Amino acid sequence: MAEKIKAELLSFLKGSELPLSILVVESVGYLPALRRLFPRAALYAVTAGGQPEGPEYAGLSVHWTALDYLAAPLPFAPETFDYIISDLLLEQAGNPQDIAAGFSRYIKQTGALLTSFRNIRHWSVLEELRDGHYYRVCARLFAKPEFEKLLYASYYKAVRMRAQRRAAPPEVMARLQAAEFENTHDDLETEFWLVYAARSMPELSLLKSFYTQAQRETLSRLLHRIEYGVDTARQVAAFWDFYDAAGLFPAYAANFVRESVFHPRRFYRHLRAFSAGRGEVREMLAEACASARSEEERAMLAALLREEDAI
Repeated sequence: MAEKIKAELLSFLKGSELPLSILVVESVGYLPALRRLFPRAALYAVTAGGQPEGPEYAGLSVHWTALDYLAAPLPFAPETFDYIISDLLLEQAGNPQDIAAGFSRYIKQTGALLTSFRNIRHWSVLEELRDGHYYRVCARLFAKPEFEKLLYASYYKAVRMRAQRRAAPPEVMARLQAAEFENTHDDLETEFWLVYAARSMPELSLLKSFYTQAQRETLSRLLHRIEYGVDTARQVAAFWDFYDAAGLFPAYAANFVRESVFHPRRFYRHLRAFSAGRGEVREMLAEACASARSEEERAMLAALLREEDAI
């Protein structure tokens, strides 16, 4: 399986007491540190070699599965894990997009894949090619833009990368630069890229973390019916019944409207027309205006606030 590299993927995570579910694939060296970071987490590990021996793995309460992830699907239900962690996950994959997309099925909507890949533009690889050698005939190497495209095509919505560098000898860098190799962000000295690939955009991930998927689906359906004026009075009444029963609050509702509604001006006017006595409409508008992402959006929401205050 994939070779060990310097274990830095956990730099993306902040420890907590939350009862998370975390899967490690092959990179079992992360498990002791994961248990220290997340003492209440349910830890799972998949490795073709089975459970490793050694005192560092004793008492970690890990659920072990012996399986070659390149040859067989993972034996878990969809959306089981908050994080899947695996260095060099796609390096030996025959079809890397199949593996990346397949793994995304097992990650919660609020979760992420943490992986890494060897940079084909690292000076050491280029030097080997210059000398007529390529020692990784069973490995698949990537450049940063191609790996990002692969992940976005595999249902991940937000990708962050960090460089793991190994500096080049001065004479090698001078030779590469003389040959006009671009070195944007020290790419030629980045041996591995560390990757955090989230299932949802950060804003949507936060929204999804508050309420269940069924509740979010109900809310989205009500918002769209109000937006498009489908039996508006009844749908607004249903919205407020749901708002009270689910314990929604103005900031959450305003952010959900921003992410879900295509015509916010129309939505807020329809909502206001059948919401007599609900001060939350103004609070939602105020929250939306305060967190507007553009001057155009802020001006539109400010105008709606003025309309609300004029009533």
